[in-house]
Amino acid sequence: MTRAAIPGLATSHPIGDRLPVLYAEDDFAQRFSAGLDSVLAPVFATLDNIPAYLDPRLTPPDFLTWLSSWLGMDIEPAWPEELRRDVVARAVELHRWRGTRRGLTEALRLSLGAGAEILDGGGARWSTTADAELPPAPTGELLVRVWPERVTHLDAHHVLNVVRASCPVHLTCRVEILTGPPADGGS
Repeated sequence: MTRAAIPGLATSHPIGDRLPVLYAEDDFAQRFSAGLDSVLAPVFATLDNIPAYLDPRLTPPDFLTWLSSWLGMDIEPAWPEELRRDVVARAVELHRWRGTRRGLTEALRLSLGAGAEILDGGGARWSTTADAELPPAPTGELLVRVWPERVTHLDAHHVLNVVRASCPVHLTCRVEILTGPPADGGS
């Protein structure tokens, strides 16, 4: 797709119609302004449609990468267009949950079509009763178990990249790729 000069594209703001009456019948002035119209028509068309360029559902496919960079989202060019549009449309929500169990699960599901169970040894617990049992000592490890849901196979390298991007820096991340959801129920 291009936003360069498009032959025959009509402008919504012809310059010749806005010239003083003195030049309305001047052939040279009209031809000259028509030449400018053909150069400015794609600019006006783009500016008139700027809301569509900023909407991930409507923007041209080649603008998705640009729009995702504005939102701080990494999208893969190899992903299907509908998936890339969905990731960009949900960018704010995904950023809100980044670094959490929910955020990592959603990132794996959305970007790789994988289900996930996340087990962390963060050593945190809360209770509504006094003198509740203390949490176990932190293990410093995040275990992520993934399995294919929307796809038939998961690439370990891609899974690890998504997990590393979301894993808190103070934890070691370990990934296990399973053939299906764990027997104990997964998330």
